[in-house]
Amino acid sequence: DGDDRLGLPGDAEGEWDFDSKTDTPDVPLSTADTDNTPECLSKALQGLPPRWKNYWIRGVLSIAMISGFFLIIYMGPITLIFVVMCVQIKCFHEIITIGYRVYHSYDLPWFRTLSWYFLICVNYFFYGETVADYFGALVQREEPLQFLARYHRFISFASYLAGFCMFVLSLVKKHYRLQFYMFAWTHVTLLIVVTQSHLVIQNLFEGMIWFIVPISIVISNDIGAYLFGFFFGRTPLIKLSPKKTWEGFIGGYFFTVVFGFLLAHFMSQFQYFVCPVEFNSDTNRFTVECEPSDLFVMQEYTLPAGLQNTLKWKTVNLYPFTIHSVFLSSFASLIGPFGGFFASGFKRAFKIKDFASTIPGHGGIMDRFDCQYLMATFTHVYIGSFVRGPNPSKVLQQLLMLQPEQQLSIFHTLHSHLRESGMLPPAATQAE
Repeated sequence: DGDDRLGLPGDAEGEWDFDSKTDTPDVPLSTADTDNTPECLSKALQGLPPRWKNYWIRGVLSIAMISGFFLIIYMGPITLIFVVMCVQIKCFHEIITIGYRVYHSYDLPWFRTLSWYFLICVNYFFYGETVADYFGALVQREEPLQFLARYHRFISFASYLAGFCMFVLSLVKKHYRLQFYMFAWTHVTLLIVVTQSHLVIQNLFEGMIWFIVPISIVISNDIGAYLFGFFFGRTPLIKLSPKKTWEGFIGGYFFTVVFGFLLAHFMSQFQYFVCPVEFNSDTNRFTVECEPSDLFVMQEYTLPAGLQNTLKWKTVNLYPFTIHSVFLSSFASLIGPFGGFFASGFKRAFKIKDFASTIPGHGGIMDRFDCQYLMATFTHVYIGSFVRGPNPSKVLQQLLMLQPEQQLSIFHTLHSHLRESGMLPPAATQAE
């Protein structure tokens, strides 16, 4: 989130407000201040005050990005996974580049290569786990994949150890401290970016609705808070981001809850969004067909007595998921912005305005996704805590990877347990 997201009206575009001389940038560490607005848009807005020019640039580019998001959703799960990986790589690049510039570390031996090597290792670990969990039938069919799945964690650890040893061997006496700074910088970046993007994809496999709704409500909170702050903002919210206001924060909350509720109600009606994303080994394609769970079946709820007297309704029909959307929206509005505050503190600590200048009026890709990563983690935890327990399909995939004699032993144990609990009819027991 840019510093002007909940903007106070008096703030000029690109204005800096560091508290002391030590905070004043001596050398720009980012090209974020460069005007990279498309020429056609720049000419159309020529003559407008800087504040309104920035408003229109952000608005036009926001509409373009939202339209692109709809197109990506239409193209299906594979495209979504590919886009998440591209965003992850770009965010990693932006943060690592800041580290190189801050610590003047371009001359460090092997370090740029090692940073990208560690990114590959961590992605191999996480996405290898995903393949084993969701593509079990494909893994069982291919001999090389069986080997890679069986020894995946050992291969991942060995790959990381190779990079670790390369780092130790690259240590140079005059650069010890700087090299360890950058080693830590790389690992913290991996923790923030790669781990969270992995959780985004895990949410996607639970059903596209668990991917689209959280992302959309963060975007809606960003838009709502910016609009309320732009037109009504008067009271500063936090010193870390002086342009953010209470009016924008509170207005963004109500805007997001209403938007999230309506979006959840709309999407709950379509199998394409609510069904878990599964790989069909017969067609070698992803499928999103199922019998919707109770979460996406309309149910009748009795309103509290106070609301009955006010609304003159006793009951209301809702999809249970719409109730969950209120909690997701509340997190996106009340806690999610702290991801933006964290990013603002990071940028001020290293005297930069934006992570990069990829998107005119918005900054870098990381400037747009700082709150998304926090939201992805919450969504993943929320699903595991309040929506479902262990995933039966994952358990089945793990069973299929066992040796035949192990599978047979588990079958007899499960059969005996079901018979003792009365789940199997007597005829089945006699037939055995």
